[in-house]
Amino acid sequence: MPTETDSRRSILDAGQRTIARKGWAAVGLTEILTVAGVPKGSFYYYFGSKDAFGEAMLQEYFTEYFAEMDEIFGQADLDARTRLMQYWENWRATQGLSDCEGKCLAVKLGAEVADLSETLRVALKNGTTGITDRIQSMIDLGLTDGSLSIDSAPDVAAQTLYDLWLGASVMCKIQRDITPMDNALTLTEYLLHH
Repeated sequence: MPTETDSRRSILDAGQRTIARKGWAAVGLTEILTVAGVPKGSFYYYFGSKDAFGEAMLQEYFTEYFAEMDEIFGQADLDARTRLMQYWENWRATQGLSDCEGKCLAVKLGAEVADLSETLRVALKNGTTGITDRIQSMIDLGLTDGSLSIDSAPDVAAQTLYDLWLGASVMCKIQRDITPMDNALTLTEYLLHH
């Protein structure tokens, strides 16, 4: 018999997968609960509103995303530049043209919900700040270990690179072509020069 934690987790997982494919506005609670296999009353037991659900879903998404980043960035046997490039190559591999299975939630929801829900905008801002902080830490480490040099402040470089990759992800979906990510990878290699 499923536990309360299992039901909450099922709703969050189903929501993340479904919303990453279709978007926030296109997905109703009934669809999420059907995919999760959870009765409708369960939703309001765990979440007071769709926005509260979205906030919890984004927090879970970013927690998982940070863990993946930390695993890549935690490879102490590699220099910082190599770790950063592995992160971008992983981004290209997991957020390309195919169904990203929830891996591209920030890309999918960023423009859609920023003007619709302050709760979700703040959750996205907090999550993306966590990403750029981690990128900046690796840039700082790369400057220290000598594996890279940049022509701007580390915080500006981190934000610019993240912005570049978000834009490339959106353009891949618009063009149905991986070229924007290939271009982003080339430019990233150039910006993080030795």
